[in-house]
Amino acid sequence: MTPTSNATAASSTTDTRTYDVVVLGAGPVGENVADRVRAAGLSAAIVESELVGGECSYWACMPSKALLRPVVARADARRVPGLRHLVEGPLDAAAVLAHRDDYASHWKDDGQAGWLDSIGVDLFRGVGRLAGARRVTVTAPDGTVRELAARHAVAVCTGSRAVVPDLPGAADAKPWTSREATSADHVPERLIVVGGGVVGVEMATAWQALGSHVTLLVRGAVLPKMEPFAGELVADALREAGAEVRTDTSVTAVHRQNGTVTVELDGGDRIGADEILFATGRAPRTDDLGLDTVGLEPGAWLSVDESCRVAGSDWLYAVGDVNRRALLTHQGKYQARIAGAAIAARAQGVPLLESDRWGAHSATADHDAVPQVVFTDPEVASAGLTLAAAEAAGRRVRAVDYDLANVAGSGLYADGYRGRARMVVDLDREVVLGVTFAGPGVGELLHSATVAVAGEVPIDRLWHAVPAYPTISEVWLRLLETYRG
Repeated sequence: MTPTSNATAASSTTDTRTYDVVVLGAGPVGENVADRVRAAGLSAAIVESELVGGECSYWACMPSKALLRPVVARADARRVPGLRHLVEGPLDAAAVLAHRDDYASHWKDDGQAGWLDSIGVDLFRGVGRLAGARRVTVTAPDGTVRELAARHAVAVCTGSRAVVPDLPGAADAKPWTSREATSADHVPERLIVVGGGVVGVEMATAWQALGSHVTLLVRGAVLPKMEPFAGELVADALREAGAEVRTDTSVTAVHRQNGTVTVELDGGDRIGADEILFATGRAPRTDDLGLDTVGLEPGAWLSVDESCRVAGSDWLYAVGDVNRRALLTHQGKYQARIAGAAIAARAQGVPLLESDRWGAHSATADHDAVPQVVFTDPEVASAGLTLAAAEAAGRRVRAVDYDLANVAGSGLYADGYRGRARMVVDLDREVVLGVTFAGPGVGELLHSATVAVAGEVPIDRLWHAVPAYPTISEVWLRLLETYRG
């Protein structure tokens, strides 16, 4: 759609609708902001230019995990006596893609739009832009323009988009981004994945298992923001599955000719494939939001306080990816709950609990207790700080490591179980700052770690949280024993 200038929008507007809160973006973050303010008795409108449900529902969390679940289930079954011989064949790629389509609701948003209606939130379809303080214009698909006014707050919840690096030939090569990688309707014979972060390794895992020959190209280490052993285990597993993993290498140019993509590497090598996926970073979707009308830089990440209110404003909020605090759907939804409560409190003249780090109006977990699962084989799950992050923050810490294969529950879970756990302890306060698990099935261990970190549970009290035997969660006892010596 051709962008409409603010001047044109204003002249085309026929009426103005006023709400307590106007939300830009109807992904899971925007939906939750609208839900929270409605629950507090405020009126709300939400604006969406694509599908209600956003990136997570159609091109990220749901379709990617639908692709990965059969991959991990088959891998688990192959490690269990009595099942191994039943799952030796290839995955039914057509069935997996159909399963993915179901979980992406076939890229239709009737259900989620209906949910907004059920909670009393008005949906405006079109491109929403700020048009000054507390004002938003909405350009509908047919070109008509409507103006919305907010009594109390406008919340920017427009998320982020994949970035294709500025390399010679990259744009003309028609590369995949995360959107194409999660919605593709065919299995490419050869796939190059550029980037060793979460999207890169998850999509490398999925498409290798579906029948592609995957080459993963990583500038540094695999999963660089996590504990080093996590990336090493994932890279080893990808190689064992048949993928080629090259670390410490960079792409210098990309070409597509006669259906074949060729990449040039910094060492002079050239690699060919049918498709190339760039999983090399995200940028905020703020470039066409009218930020300049309120004194902000178009296309920028938006800095916010702990309640997700934009710095220097008393009415503008930025929630989810756009504030760059933690680019994860569940953290965005968490921020939405915090922001919704703060918006409602301010609207009702209720003092905010700003002095309480873990109070209802402070998104403290964004700094101290972010949980994340990487749905590869093996899985990686982490909560809180890594050892490197804790040391960089000036904390006096100790890392405690344990081989997950030595836990009774791990041996029962899978023959030849390989995995590792690390607990990072604050030596001054005797609390857990971070935990990382890597191994089959560890995603279900994560919430216990998140509770320990967010709750700042003393080590002495954790001794009384008795893990059931024989489960993989018994690793908690082994970590505590190792810490105590």
